[in-house]
Amino acid sequence: VRTAMKKLMLSNRGRFSAAADPVSMLPGSWGRGSWCNEHDTFHERLDIIEEKVIKTVEHLESEVKSLLNIISETTLKIPIAPGTPSIDIFDGEY
Repeated sequence: VRTAMKKLMLSNRGRFSAAADPVSMLPGSWGRGSWCNEHDTFHERLDIIEEKVIKTVEHLESEVKSLLNIISETTLKIPIAPGTPSIDIFDGEY
């Protein structure tokens, strides 16, 4: 998410004039205004969202692995009638 935002910001950098820059609009500004604080807050929120997404993906990976193990164990316990060709439903990918 952060990388995508950086790319977007960099791609739009040349599209705005210097007059649109909040620092240049405020004569005598110290160079760091409320817009910068908002920017920092925005990035902090993105970091929190990124962390939650990573944890969610890790949890889902764990759940999927668990379900695949259950399916695999269950298919091994199913009795097969004599003469029936066996088929690997995972095709060796698991």
